[in-house]
Amino acid sequence: MGRAAPGEFAYRQVYRYLETLIDQAAGGGPCRLPSLRTLSRRLRVSLATVQSAYGLLEEEGRVHCLPRSGYYIQNAGKGQAVNTPRQPPPMQPLLERALFGHERRFARQRDRSVEPWEALGSTRLSSAVAERYTRSSSQYWCGDDVQLAPDVPALLETLLAALALQGGTVLVHSPCCWQVLRALTRAGMRVLEVPLDARGNPDLHTLATLLGSEPVSMLVMPSCLGMPQGRLVSPYYQQQLGLLLGEHPVWLLENDLDSELCYNGPPKKRLRDWVDPRWLLVMGAFESTVGGEAPYAYLLSKDAVLAKAFSERAFRLAPLRLQALAYMLGKGEVEAQLVHLRTNLQRRTHCLAHALEGQFGQQVRFEMPQGGHMLWVCFRQPLVWDDIAAALAGSALHALPGEQFSLQGRYSQYLALMWQEGLPDDLHQGVERLAQALEQRCRRRTRLSS
Repeated sequence: MGRAAPGEFAYRQVYRYLETLIDQAAGGGPCRLPSLRTLSRRLRVSLATVQSAYGLLEEEGRVHCLPRSGYYIQNAGKGQAVNTPRQPPPMQPLLERALFGHERRFARQRDRSVEPWEALGSTRLSSAVAERYTRSSSQYWCGDDVQLAPDVPALLETLLAALALQGGTVLVHSPCCWQVLRALTRAGMRVLEVPLDARGNPDLHTLATLLGSEPVSMLVMPSCLGMPQGRLVSPYYQQQLGLLLGEHPVWLLENDLDSELCYNGPPKKRLRDWVDPRWLLVMGAFESTVGGEAPYAYLLSKDAVLAKAFSERAFRLAPLRLQALAYMLGKGEVEAQLVHLRTNLQRRTHCLAHALEGQFGQQVRFEMPQGGHMLWVCFRQPLVWDDIAAALAGSALHALPGEQFSLQGRYSQYLALMWQEGLPDDLHQGVERLAQALEQRCRRRTRLSS
C-alpha cells in the first residue's frame, strides 16, 4: 500500500493512497477515482475501510460521490483543480529528529536482546503518560488507566463503541474541535451544540436545560483551553460546570488535545479536578508537541470496560516509536520543547494579528488568544471558501472555514488562520492574497447587483 507508516490505522493508509491519485489527476489524469470494490481488492482491505477513507475525503470537500457512478475529484473538469484543504497543514518537525534518534538506539538494543519487545513500547508509554497526569496522592493515574490509539479518530471510534454510545446524544461546546465533530458524525451521534456566553464560555443555562430535557449520554468540553478561539476557561466556570455535572451523571470527555499550548503554560486547575472520576474520560495526543511522526492519541479512564475494549481492539502500534516517546517524556525532552513551542506560537500569532490589522483594519474582529496555533477571525464581508482556498494555495498563510467547527451552519463569517513559520514578507504576502480574494468577491457582487 505504498509507504505506509508502521502501525498506521488502515483507513489512513487508504486515505494517503487516494491523495496520491488525486494529486496525479490534478496534473491532467482521470477525474474518476476507483470504486470501493476495486480499491478493496487492490489494497487488500475491507470495503468498510475504503468507505471510511472516501468519507474522510468527502468531508474535506476533496471528492464527491455520484449515485450509480462512483467517486470523482471535487472541482475536476472546471479548469485546473483547486486545492481546498479542510484540515490544518501538517505540523512542522518539532521533536522528530530526537524521536528518530532514540528509535534507532532502541532498535540496536533490540537486535542484541532476546527479550520480547512488542508490548514493551506501549507499556512504557502508558506508564509515562500516567506519571505525567498524576498530581497528588488523591489525583493519580496508573499505566492500566491509559489506553493508546493510532490517532484521535481511531480513539473516539473505539471509545464510543465500547461504551455503546454510537447513535446517542452528545453535547459539545461551540465552536468545537473539528476532529471531534468529524468523529462524532461518523459514529452517527446526535450532536447538540452549546453556544458561548458573553465571557466566551459554554453557556451554563443552555447546558443545564439540555441536560435536563435531552437524553444526553456524553458531554465534550475543553480541559482548560477552548479552541479555536484560544481562550482559557476560568477555574470558577470549571467548578460551576462540575457542580452541574454532579446533578446529571453523564460521561465527560475532557478534550486535552491543546492544553499544553497555553502560552503561559497550562493552569493549575483543569476541568477534571471538579468532576466525579467515575464518569471522566481524558483525551490527549502527541502530534502537536512532537510532530506528525507521532500521531498517537491516548485516553485516560478508570473504567474497566474501556480497558478491555482497547485491549481487544489490539491496535498495531510501532513499539520502538512508542518506547522512544516514553523515553522523551521521562527525560523531560517534551517539556523542554514545549517552553520553546509556546513562545514561538505566541510570537507567530502576534505577527499574524498585526498583519491582519494593518491590512483589514476595522473589517476584521478577533481577540488575542491565550494559547493554540490559530487566530479565530470574524470578517464583516461575506466569505466564499473556494475563493479563499484558491487565493491562499501555496502561501505561508493557512486557513480553515469557520463552518467546519459547527454542524449547525454557524460561523460562516469566521476563518481560523494559521501562520506556520517563515519570513515576515511571506506572511504579509499571504494576507494580501486573502484581501485580494475578498475584494474581488465584493466587486463581483457589486456588478451583479447593479
